[in-house]
Amino acid sequence: MGIAAEIDSGAEQLRQFVRNSKTAEGDFVQQQLRAPKANEPQDKGLKVVRQTQGHFAFQRPGRFVWNTQKPFEQKLIADGKQLILWDKDLNQATFRSAGQALASTPAAILFGESSLDQHFDLIEGEERLGMKWVALVPKKNPNANHQKDGNDLPYTKISIGMANDLPKALELIDGLGSVVLVTLDKIQLNVNLPANRFTFSPPAGAEVLRLN
Repeated sequence: MGIAAEIDSGAEQLRQFVRNSKTAEGDFVQQQLRAPKANEPQDKGLKVVRQTQGHFAFQRPGRFVWNTQKPFEQKLIADGKQLILWDKDLNQATFRSAGQALASTPAAILFGESSLDQHFDLIEGEERLGMKWVALVPKKNPNANHQKDGNDLPYTKISIGMANDLPKALELIDGLGSVVLVTLDKIQLNVNLPANRFTFSPPAGAEVLRLN
């Protein structure tokens, strides 16, 4: 009984998902939320100030595509070495070296390395919205030397909602109290993804920025 309960816990579901999912793809909706301002009704709760939706795919370790389709087209691509942001409307591609830039993306938390426990303490949370929530608390690394590390993420609280052994939502809160809520749907695990899914070449005439 105890073993079954442990396996069914949100933290254990999350560990097994990270361990067993080599590749995956699915749909996402990402919402930026904020608390009501002083002159707004306080009983409405958090207000959606921005919403995007699209499709994602990942391949461990550290390769993913976060393809925003609405309300505008953008692609965030991690190819294992760099992080590329492509904005179709601006006709602009921005290249950054992976590392701190990658760590600051919600996608990297789920789609990065195959051991969350190396960087986070997993704390069992409440059940709500039909999900078992797990809080990810970055571990302090005395050897981090204030360089990129899990404890340099720009979020003060990270939670993942698990249901049926799949991550259904990420909730990210920053130091200013604003919330990013990412809901995931139609997830397919261990699908065959072509290698060129995680490569990107800017089209001719595009503006290219390279930031370190």
